[in-house]
Amino acid sequence: MTLIYLLWDTFYNALKLVTGLVAVYQIVLSIYGLWHRRRTITHAPQKRFAIIIPAHNEECVIGPLLESLKRQTYPKRLYDVHVIADNCTDRTAERARSHGAIVHVRENRAEQGKGYAIEWMLARLRDMDAHYDAIVMFDADNLVHPDFLAMMNDHLCSGDRVIQGYLDTKNPFDSWISVSLAISYWFDNRLWQYARQRLNLPCTLGGTGLCIDYPLLQEMGWKATGLTEDLEFGIRCVRRGIIPVWAHDARVYDEKPTSFAASFRQRLRWQQGHFQCAREHLLPMFVEGLRERNLAKIDMAIYLFQPMRSMLLFAGAMIVLGLHYLSPDPTDAATNPAALVVTNLWVAVNVILFLEIPLAMLLERVNWRAYFALPLLPFFLWTWGPVTLQAYFTRSNRTWYHTVHKRAIRLDELRER
Repeated sequence: MTLIYLLWDTFYNALKLVTGLVAVYQIVLSIYGLWHRRRTITHAPQKRFAIIIPAHNEECVIGPLLESLKRQTYPKRLYDVHVIADNCTDRTAERARSHGAIVHVRENRAEQGKGYAIEWMLARLRDMDAHYDAIVMFDADNLVHPDFLAMMNDHLCSGDRVIQGYLDTKNPFDSWISVSLAISYWFDNRLWQYARQRLNLPCTLGGTGLCIDYPLLQEMGWKATGLTEDLEFGIRCVRRGIIPVWAHDARVYDEKPTSFAASFRQRLRWQQGHFQCAREHLLPMFVEGLRERNLAKIDMAIYLFQPMRSMLLFAGAMIVLGLHYLSPDPTDAATNPAALVVTNLWVAVNVILFLEIPLAMLLERVNWRAYFALPLLPFFLWTWGPVTLQAYFTRSNRTWYHTVHKRAIRLDELRER
């Protein structure tokens, strides 16, 4: 048993070395997210937008979203709102029509999910011979900042073709789950997404608050119908040489799950889709990046590796812990100088990475109440381990599950909070 423990401990230390290097890479990149200057809008309204909102049984939340879209500072003549009532059994269609949206009723039980609904809607726009310059996508539970379309117009006029808006949270203080997710997003927005924007590296698409140049979309096609349709499309863009850019000042407010079970199901779907994309694209993209000396492709490949990193560390730690208690004399491995160096460096790097989270909160000037959730955050982050482990063993699953939304918060209420 001691030999087994020593062999596995050696492997686990090698794993910590590799994953630690990935963490160091992220820490270095995050430095570029420390300073932010708000983007000044320099282009007059020019682009015409088709706003697409896939909605499955969203009558409780779609009203406030449509109200926030009516309050855009952008000229009303330059955008249309299309709501996809996707296999709905409630009054989503009626509620959307009452707010002035163009409603498209879709009935297809065989192909369920947001990706299929978007593919269907884009085909309808082609059949309608609609003339748009860009497509913007929102989820039905969102709220949208009044300057969102003006910001997207400015990016498009500057030559950007795929733009991701800032993903904020409209219900951060509903539960410890929603505030933990909000903290994760605040960190990700500032020290992951914005930092990469400054380095001309691709941001990761979030599925909502997404703007795509319509001619590019017609040329590429959507073709993203998996569990993480946003990630699929973003990868295709990067492999095509198109860099999705991050619009830090174009905000979208998203509803986060409030229960652990709902959060677990949502994150499981994300990780299953992530593994599906990684299986197809990770190695080819990494090889292409090395061959072409293309850091954007290498960076996206590293992002695709993240769930594998989380899973391996979680599984490895559990096995080492088990072998430690089964081994009659594990002390030799514990006092191995090389292993101690690797472990100490790995711990130091991950402590720095964790401390970047409150730093990002300070930079983003989040509500002071969020800081009281930091003691619980390590436990929430730990739960990504079992989520990712289960996702790996169920990665062939392509069944889409709807996340129920209930918080009909309006933009004015959000500002008051």
